[in-house]
Amino acid sequence: MPDPVAVQSMFGRIAHRYDLANRLLSGGTDVWWRWRLRRAVAHCQPQDVLDLATGSGDVAFALARGLPASVRITGMDFCQPMLDEAVAKKARAPGYAKIQFLQGDAMALPLPNASFDVLTISFGLRNVADRYKALGEMHRVLRPGGTLFVLEFSQPFRWFAPFYFFYLRHVLPHFASWLTGDRGAYEYLGGSIAQFPARPAMTAEITRAGFGAVRARPMTFGIVALHQARK
Repeated sequence: MPDPVAVQSMFGRIAHRYDLANRLLSGGTDVWWRWRLRRAVAHCQPQDVLDLATGSGDVAFALARGLPASVRITGMDFCQPMLDEAVAKKARAPGYAKIQFLQGDAMALPLPNASFDVLTISFGLRNVADRYKALGEMHRVLRPGGTLFVLEFSQPFRWFAPFYFFYLRHVLPHFASWLTGDRGAYEYLGGSIAQFPARPAMTAEITRAGFGAVRARPMTFGIVALHQARK
């Protein structure tokens, strides 16, 4: 179970290099993953969207670019240095006035019941100390008929697993240490990915939290999955 204080501190340390590290360490595929998420969200035609674990705001900005100007987008994270990066990016680019960034904990969302049509969380659920509690909070703040999207690392296809786990254990920490100066943060990343449930188990967790019509779409040889569920 991740330690919330340690996770918060870790993301605070790497916030200033987080975006660059994501692009380089994923080979740019993180952009495509967000595009797939944005396309799925657009099909829901939401008016109010919550992006949890928004970090530096990449998903919130991607959603803003792909949704009508009338859609209200809230980005929430529990790490203030990451939110500071998001706010700075918002100030530098036009067209993002509809996004608001707030600090909040996924396990105790400071938001009213039934206030969003769509909720997204990307590469953040692994870092939550109590996933069941967080999923319950997500269910609470979604409106009836609302849609949850969980974009998260998953377990790779069997043939790809040896290459992938070699990269996580032996390549990623060295490269990330050079990029960010924080080897420990990316050793944690690799470990958290290896221990995260595979698609069937994650689907079952989301279902136990009260969601229905849960499905998972694997991407990039199974290393990432987009889970979609309905309240």
